[in-house]
Amino acid sequence: MSNPNMEKRSGPGGMRGFLIVWLGQIVSVLASGMTQFALTLWVYEQTGSAMALAGMQVAFITPFLLMSPIAGVWVDRYDRKLMMMVSDVVAGIGSLVVFVAFSLGVLEFWHLYLVSALIGIGNTFQWPAYSAAISTMVPKEQYGRANGLMSVMEAGPGVFAPILAGALLPLIGFNGILLIDMVTFLFAIGALLVVYIPSPEKTVEGQKAGGNIWREAWYGFQYIFERRSLLGLQLIFLFGNLFSGMVFTLMAPMILARTNTNELVFGTVQSVMAIGGLAGGILMSVWGGFKRRVHGVLLGWMFSSYFGAVLMGIGQSLTLWIPAGILITVFAALINTSNQAIWQSKVAPDIQGRVFSARRLIAWTTQPIAPLIAGALADFVMEPAMAAGGSLTGIFSGLVGSGPGVGMGLLMVFCGLAAGTVGLSGYFIPGIRNAEDLLPDHDQLEKVKAGEAAVEPA
Repeated sequence: MSNPNMEKRSGPGGMRGFLIVWLGQIVSVLASGMTQFALTLWVYEQTGSAMALAGMQVAFITPFLLMSPIAGVWVDRYDRKLMMMVSDVVAGIGSLVVFVAFSLGVLEFWHLYLVSALIGIGNTFQWPAYSAAISTMVPKEQYGRANGLMSVMEAGPGVFAPILAGALLPLIGFNGILLIDMVTFLFAIGALLVVYIPSPEKTVEGQKAGGNIWREAWYGFQYIFERRSLLGLQLIFLFGNLFSGMVFTLMAPMILARTNTNELVFGTVQSVMAIGGLAGGILMSVWGGFKRRVHGVLLGWMFSSYFGAVLMGIGQSLTLWIPAGILITVFAALINTSNQAIWQSKVAPDIQGRVFSARRLIAWTTQPIAPLIAGALADFVMEPAMAAGGSLTGIFSGLVGSGPGVGMGLLMVFCGLAAGTVGLSGYFIPGIRNAEDLLPDHDQLEKVKAGEAAVEPA
């Protein structure tokens, strides 16, 4: 009797196959970053409006969040290579629409909003599909290195895309950038076509998750809520993201206020942080992280927050802002790659699409909340309290100085202390501290035997 879990292998697999896919993606992501930079310039030149740029972000994030649970189900139900290709094809269609409209001289803002929504839908499949594919392609001992390379892919374009786009725009124009983007999508799809991505073995746990699409989408959340260790890790990120999100919201106005709107200083800090993220990803791809990955999560939150975020709030010039930016982003790479490796090790690969999509949706609930809280506290509480004669001036002026922006700097200090304490608290909660011991690795879970009936999706 044939084993339903056996499949014909075609193309390179393992770490070699992952590297081929990674190379295809990093070239494509770099070109997409160049397109995004060029689009930002075009929209701002046409409108001079920050609201027009914000509209593109809203158009991207809304379908992204709405589709996320359903995308997780499809990633688990269908071939993951196909799901990765869907992401690239949808994004490529978006670039083609902009290319044609711009070439014909009819490009309007609603075209860009439509394209942003399309790209958001495509990206909904990308992260869970790639994360789940790593679990089946790469040995679990290499998860840290593979996720480190994924961090490089996320951070690298932030360093190089604006530089390359700025250099190429005068030579090849907006359409030339779009053409490069479309070609690299073909390159990324070609890389996927030649590699072998194993389908996950069917587990008993995966059978329990069967049903109609809504039940399967809910199962990702149910899975997390029923496992205290995973829920605890997720709550660390939920509250840590809330406070770190406030730090990132305040960073730009704080630096600009304290430097009399010196855009060069602010740009330097942004560039340094992008380089720090790239360096952190390279470090993790070589090192792989702590053997006990929970230390990478908890210590990463503590160091990036207690030292990086607090130092950023205290700083009054590049002397402190540069090392603070490096600390924040280098340790962010340690946090994310370590956490990802834990989830990839513990969650059965045949349900990772649903569980990982639920993870992301929970973690991203703070995205629209943190900026609102940070903005309100900065404008109506902290800045007035740290102004001349304010209620907090005598207490904290020795720490953060005086003048415009000090209230935001002090709020960043408080948020950094809070985020670091969130990480520290994990060491006092056994379910989080011992998560790797309490939860079995996915390769120890009971598999569906050959010939055994599987639960078919409705």
